[in-house]
Amino acid sequence: MIRNDLRNIAIIAHVDHGKTTLVDEMLKQSGTFRENQAVEERIMDSNDIEKERGITILAKNTSIHYKDIKINVIDTPGHADFSGEVERVLKMVSGVLLLVDAAEGPMPQTRFVMQKALELNLKVIIVVNKIDRPDARLSLVEDEILELFLELDASDDHLRSPIIYCSARRGTATKDYKVPTEDLSVLFDTIINYIEPPEGDPSGELQLLVSSIDYNDFVGRIGIGRIERGVVTVNGEVAICNYHGEMQPYKGKIVSLYQIEGLKKTPIQTAKVGDIVCFSGIESINIGDTITSVNAIEPVAFVKITEPTVEMFFYVNDSPLAGREGKFVTTRHLKDRLFREMLRDVSLKVYMTDSADAYRVCGRGEMHLSVLIENMRRGGYEFQVGTPRVIYKEVNGEKQEPIDKLIVDVPEDRVGYIFDKMGARKGELLKMTSAGSRMRLEFLIPSRGLFGYRSEFLTDTSGEGVMNTIFHDYGPFKGEVNRRSGGSLIAFESGEAVTYGLHNAQDRGVLFIESGTQVYEGMVVGVSPKGDDMAVNVCKKKHVTNMRASGSDEALRLNSIRRMSLEEAIEFIKDDELLEVTPLNIRIRKRILLNDLRMKSISKLKEKG
Repeated sequence: MIRNDLRNIAIIAHVDHGKTTLVDEMLKQSGTFRENQAVEERIMDSNDIEKERGITILAKNTSIHYKDIKINVIDTPGHADFSGEVERVLKMVSGVLLLVDAAEGPMPQTRFVMQKALELNLKVIIVVNKIDRPDARLSLVEDEILELFLELDASDDHLRSPIIYCSARRGTATKDYKVPTEDLSVLFDTIINYIEPPEGDPSGELQLLVSSIDYNDFVGRIGIGRIERGVVTVNGEVAICNYHGEMQPYKGKIVSLYQIEGLKKTPIQTAKVGDIVCFSGIESINIGDTITSVNAIEPVAFVKITEPTVEMFFYVNDSPLAGREGKFVTTRHLKDRLFREMLRDVSLKVYMTDSADAYRVCGRGEMHLSVLIENMRRGGYEFQVGTPRVIYKEVNGEKQEPIDKLIVDVPEDRVGYIFDKMGARKGELLKMTSAGSRMRLEFLIPSRGLFGYRSEFLTDTSGEGVMNTIFHDYGPFKGEVNRRSGGSLIAFESGEAVTYGLHNAQDRGVLFIESGTQVYEGMVVGVSPKGDDMAVNVCKKKHVTNMRASGSDEALRLNSIRRMSLEEAIEFIKDDELLEVTPLNIRIRKRILLNDLRMKSISKLKEKG
């Protein structure tokens, strides 16, 4: 059976190349919204962090109708740290729209997602977006895309993939960029004519591969996947199995069944081959599991997700201010949240440790883990995290580490700063090209060499630089990389920071806190330009005598403080420090809080050499 009334596609691209904006226009022009309906921009970026950062983090399903044909569309993330989201959803589709910026051309993530699509032999429609940019270079970008296909050993069919020129912002698409159009009809027609409709045996035994997991407080865990064979019905008894042999088959029942219509889940009673459905009733379902008929338990092969490269340790908060701001603060709360997240995010791995209050969490990169931390703190969790570290491997007795490919686009007069920093961080230049007054540099650099670099990069390029990274491969250990040259300013005692104490401390470095902030002994309150840590008493008050009054503090002037984002704080902390995360505050602290004990520990380490 061939489902000519259905097409399943995913939109893949590098970050900020316009995927979500294009989906917005596809929804509008297909009549999904009323004429007078108010629709916000990037409607598919539904959670708060996605809206704030302007990036897609979670792959999301929607559907549109065009010429009596339903097109299921999956909007995928473009950032390399969330590429696991792309890998798992490609099993649900028959083809992809490869979106490429008309000025930037193919970028690191473009190569990664394209390789995954080619491995699954999916049909590809090339969409060159943002053709209305003044710096668009359409013919050159087209050549770069074909070069990428050749490098990835694409088949002849893939080399003949159709090319559409598009302006997602204006909602137009054309096959000839010299001939403008008024809408996206050309893109819709190409999808219908070029992407193969799903096919399968509707009378065969059921096979449904779970490619995504959602959660609802009322119905529990919701599985999302495409029906490969047969028919699924509400209240039907099914078996659950796993292709990797990680579980014994067991039985369950489909309690509710939905299809995506526009941006809503519509309840249905039955669905057939090719349909992408959401279902509930099986609480222990996981990504990669197969729902089958109880008469023929045959799992569907699932893609092997690329392994994590970065790890962080999550701890129960044990600081003097613990439990004051969070709703979920215990070991049980932390454990349940982390393991629940692992069920939804296939790129995330969580391991128990020797300590009951510590968990090892592995992910694709700093941003991957920082988004998890931000989601948890917004959900009322209070905990601590340690320094991010790369995950090493031993190959033939040799220590190897993850290597990233870094591409930077910077003004010509800033190239010297980049080479200086890359030298210190063990980066190796691969390629350097000129584009007008800007330079594009490509490096291979250890993943740990990029920790803390993004903020430095923006400073070095006066905010005009663009940097992108993608995991390249494991390679020989490159030697030690110094993450941070400055020392920490540490609170000498617990209490409330006052202007007099802060005024004396600011001569030692740059402060993170202002007057009235609650501090505790061992809390990091600033950074010193010198390499050594230094204890400062920010709670020290001016003594009141008959010659002066405490009100004279008002005459003291404090310098501007440095406010760090979550990512900057994660990049900042050293191995002997922790980041305390609560719904209201982010604090940096020493692992050993008491000054005397910390100094003794440092002395012992120096004696050992």
